[in-house]
Amino acid sequence: MNWQGWAEIALVIGLAIGLGWPIGIYMSRVWNGERTWLDPVLRPVETLFYRACGVDPSKSQGWFGYAGALLAFNAVGFVLVYGILRLQGILPLNPQGFGAVSEHLAFNTAVSFVTNTNWQSYGGETTMSQFSQMSALTVQNFVSAATGATIAAALARAFIANRGEGLGNFWADLVRTTLWVLLPLSILVALTLVALGVPQTLDASATATSLEGAHQKISLFAVADQLAIKQLGINGGGVFNVNSSHPLENPTPLTNLITAVSINVLGWAAFFAFGRSAMAKRDVRALAAAAAILLSAGTAAIYWSETQPAPALVAAHADASANMEGKEVRFGASGSAAWAGQTTGASNGSVNSMHASYMPLGGAVTMFLMMLGEILPGGIGSGVSVMVLMAVLAVFVAGLMVGRTPEYLGKKIEAREVKGAMLAILVIPLSMLGFTAVAAVLPEALKGLLNSGPHGLSEMLYAYTSATANNGSAFAGLTANAPWWNTTLGIAMLMGRFVPIVVVLAVAGAIAAKPKLAPTAGTLPTDSGQFVCLLIGVILILGGLQFFPALALGPIVEHFQMLLTLSGGR
Repeated sequence: MNWQGWAEIALVIGLAIGLGWPIGIYMSRVWNGERTWLDPVLRPVETLFYRACGVDPSKSQGWFGYAGALLAFNAVGFVLVYGILRLQGILPLNPQGFGAVSEHLAFNTAVSFVTNTNWQSYGGETTMSQFSQMSALTVQNFVSAATGATIAAALARAFIANRGEGLGNFWADLVRTTLWVLLPLSILVALTLVALGVPQTLDASATATSLEGAHQKISLFAVADQLAIKQLGINGGGVFNVNSSHPLENPTPLTNLITAVSINVLGWAAFFAFGRSAMAKRDVRALAAAAAILLSAGTAAIYWSETQPAPALVAAHADASANMEGKEVRFGASGSAAWAGQTTGASNGSVNSMHASYMPLGGAVTMFLMMLGEILPGGIGSGVSVMVLMAVLAVFVAGLMVGRTPEYLGKKIEAREVKGAMLAILVIPLSMLGFTAVAAVLPEALKGLLNSGPHGLSEMLYAYTSATANNGSAFAGLTANAPWWNTTLGIAMLMGRFVPIVVVLAVAGAIAAKPKLAPTAGTLPTDSGQFVCLLIGVILILGGLQFFPALALGPIVEHFQMLLTLSGGR
């Protein structure tokens, strides 16, 4: 550990939050239909979309109609992606001549990209054609991210409504977020990455000559455009199997900084956009503060863990330094730790180092950040929405202690809202732990493991945690391209994505119908440092009680096994 490493981590987190604030104000203006500087260019395009689809953007939908439109849109997206992957062999823009994707892998991949997860049970450069990458996967990177943003927009409207019924129009929120926010930012980042050496080509490969005179074919794709939206949309995945550790996707420390910041910037922007739209800026700053504290603590723990030398190296070399296994030398332990915290605190999943090669406690922290529900800051809109549910539970707990009906942002929190919040939050451990428990005793599932013992359990637990949290990163070692894993991981992604979304919208519908209340002397302040501490406590208690036993059997046991080996078994 050194001050440069800590400064790098602080810079990545600070830039993401700092840039997220003005972008959040802009995003709020987009959600609310206010005038922006892009209106002269994009208003005609928006109008064309509505006319072609027969949509009236001024027609507000109730929560049931909003949820129905969202689910229908994503169902159609799933069918289109699945069909493209199954027909890949006869579709154009396939210079490598890749054949059709298998049924179970096509199912898993279609679910993965529709749910904003981007879990990949395949090597992108050896499986997916240019057409599949651009027409199916990149398109879903845009619309799945925009889908998450619509949830925060609808929830914000619920809190400012006074006995209202509508939450806005899903189609308008989807189109505006895509056109006004995701598309221009992606173009800007993609052009920057191209200028810094990231390829953007339809060629299948390039031939390189080594120093020894040998020839090597290097796979090429239109990388920069997908890289930009996969990070800004908090999607993850990518065209290369080794993801952002690939020298063509992430060639320099500068591209590493830009893409690491891009991972979380729109997640933080959604926090600030929600606060402005719900007219609760100070209260939402408290949510952002809680998320930032937890993310900073988790990233610091990863950095501390990965700057400790592996015991096996200490035994052989007294001057052994940081654990560099699975890391790129050009990024080092600090660049890898900063990225690992950003990608698991968000529902991103891209990696610039292999998490399976981390020290056991470092790997445990990456899992724990996802287990908290991807709220640090999570996905665009989906992260702040789940954080609001955490805040609802926090004010409920406070209300129990003082004997008052809890309130949040001027709305009474009653049984329906608390039950909804608990349902949305409890489905996450149900999927993560339930699927892991079944896989741990099923011979068909165990065939996919590279390692046995605690590390093998970590491989399974990480996979289902990543899938349910719509993260998409992998612990490595697990061969997931098999019917059991592709199917169950796909189901976990669907549970982790759409159950909380529907519940959040149902809670939003109930909140919108309530009268807007003015604060009184007995109202719990939700913009104070005391509330930030209460919220962090609720989040950690939920995470600790649910997941500590599983973590104890996996990475924590592995940590003590490692120490026991170092001490010679004493």
